[in-house]
Amino acid sequence: MAISNLRTPNFTMLRHCAVPVIFWLVCGSSALAQQLPWSQRVANSTIQRWPEGRFVTPGAKWAWNYELGTLLNGIDAVWYNSADGAYYQYSKEAIDQLVAPDGSIPTYDPAANSLDNIALGRQLLLLYQVTQDAKYYKAAVLLRKQLSTQPRNASGGFWHKQIYPNQMWLDGLYMAEPFYAEYASIFHEPQDFADITKQFTLMEQHARSPQTGLLYHGWDEPRQQLWADKVTGTSHTFWARGMGWYMMALVDTIPYYSKDDPGRATLLAILNRTAAAVVRYQDKNTGLWYQVLDKPGEPGNYFESSAACMFTYALQRGVRLGYLPPGYSQNAAKAWHGILTHFVQADANGSITITDTVKAIGLSSNHDDSYSYYVGSPVVNNDPKGIGAFLLASTEMELAPEATSALGKTVLLDAWFNSQQRENAAGQEEYFHYKWNDYSNSGFSLFGHMFKSHGASLDTLYQAPTLIRLSHAQFYIIVSPDIPARNPHPHYVQPQDAKQVAEWVRRGGVLVLMENDPGNADIKHLNLIADRFGIHFDDVLKHHIIDDEFTPGYISVTRGGPVFYNSHTLYMKDTCGISLKSPAVPLLTDKEGIVMATAKYGKGIVFAVVDPWLYNEYTDHRKVRPVQDNFGGGKEFVDWLLKQSSVTTVPQPNDD
Repeated sequence: MAISNLRTPNFTMLRHCAVPVIFWLVCGSSALAQQLPWSQRVANSTIQRWPEGRFVTPGAKWAWNYELGTLLNGIDAVWYNSADGAYYQYSKEAIDQLVAPDGSIPTYDPAANSLDNIALGRQLLLLYQVTQDAKYYKAAVLLRKQLSTQPRNASGGFWHKQIYPNQMWLDGLYMAEPFYAEYASIFHEPQDFADITKQFTLMEQHARSPQTGLLYHGWDEPRQQLWADKVTGTSHTFWARGMGWYMMALVDTIPYYSKDDPGRATLLAILNRTAAAVVRYQDKNTGLWYQVLDKPGEPGNYFESSAACMFTYALQRGVRLGYLPPGYSQNAAKAWHGILTHFVQADANGSITITDTVKAIGLSSNHDDSYSYYVGSPVVNNDPKGIGAFLLASTEMELAPEATSALGKTVLLDAWFNSQQRENAAGQEEYFHYKWNDYSNSGFSLFGHMFKSHGASLDTLYQAPTLIRLSHAQFYIIVSPDIPARNPHPHYVQPQDAKQVAEWVRRGGVLVLMENDPGNADIKHLNLIADRFGIHFDDVLKHHIIDDEFTPGYISVTRGGPVFYNSHTLYMKDTCGISLKSPAVPLLTDKEGIVMATAKYGKGIVFAVVDPWLYNEYTDHRKVRPVQDNFGGGKEFVDWLLKQSSVTTVPQPNDD
């Protein structure tokens, strides 16, 4: 069946569009099990369809735009779920077309004061954190400066654009607030979170309908616009994608709040109220939502794909992060089935099309915000907003089977024995090197994602470990303690530290010790802890790599062992060794000796490895080393590790 590029929806066509997909899903189910997940299949089709992220016709003007931001947010999620560096390269190439070497953005117009222009800033922050290239920071500063001077209504809410005075739209929350919050988190501007909270609360306070719980698309405080209600200032239609933007903005912004920020509780409450309202309008048969949410079955109304994907993403991500009750996973699963049934088409070459996305909806003086406007706007296939939303939804649904298996558990990472700092592009000192928030080669951001995929919460300990400081965590990870060559002021493990950590393990904690080679880490003092469990790190150099001869670093893992249930080739470059006494036992060995070991101790367990093998350089696959599979092995290691905890706690919200 030919796929049209532009059409007005009707139910006959929707039913016909579903037939090839249902037939393919049923008849091809056995083949599907051996194929890539939906996220990668759609991402690969998108890369082939739009090289370098350009979704305009050849020769057409290409400029900084929010649709690209939405698309690349989805591509980034696929990269982190798959560790396929091709997705990262695609995002980077797309941005590098638009950002000059000096950090300027030639096609960005700050005078337009458009919140839409802020959305793509999240890519700048990611690329800066990964590459440490100051050009991306300089470009992000331009967008942050816009927010500093963005026109506001009398209550302090951002105008959506310069040409829309005093108007707040649901769209604008997604365009601006996740970037605003992430920037504030990275560059230590905690005062901004009160303003971010205000933007969300203003929209809920003024745009939420007390009858439905849904939010109207827009709010005009002075009530001057043609579409504005003369009493409330709101528009008159509950637009599905508008609500989708708002929900995605919430689940993407809350993770950057500190635990003690009062705005965090405020946004969690808003998210829960919004989710409750949205699922009330979910179609019981298909799991989908109508373009105009509160008018199911009305003439011209139809199921719209981007909104369904956005709701699916927000609901499932909210559950995984502990922001929403687990029951919402059922709503997300039903919606996901409806999305695959109604909106996904595969051609004979395997290219995937996402159908039935409304092209654009806006509030302006040119129309009256009528029902006919919302249902009569053009609907297209393979819209970048729809594809971006599909990719976000698919990555969450691929995590769903294990998304709450570690909810309520905290993985605590040491930043005392390894407390290296560097100066960021803003001239501030920041912790790096085996840290959760380090996205560069030296970081543990992808390792952290493996834990978060199971619903675990991440935390960092910047002080010496004590029973009290460890008491909230079920897992404690110490990695490659500092030596003077790496940190002029190292904090060496002391006997009292070893005593405190051992008592925490005895009571049920899971301790992970990740050493390094003698030239890069302190071995002597870490053994004060390790020796208590019959584990001793040997001050020798093994798996030594010279130039590009990588073979000594390859460690073969066969399937069916205590940790790894598939075969892998791990890569560990320049390691120490391990010697064992009772009660420690080896878990993995190779030609150079023991690589991994474990020891039972009281109610707890200790795991030790000769290398910090899960840092980004050897997991995120921006470097091509085809034989190595640290990412695949790391996921199985994390799965095994999470099952070792005997400590249970009441689930608490965690951050991504």
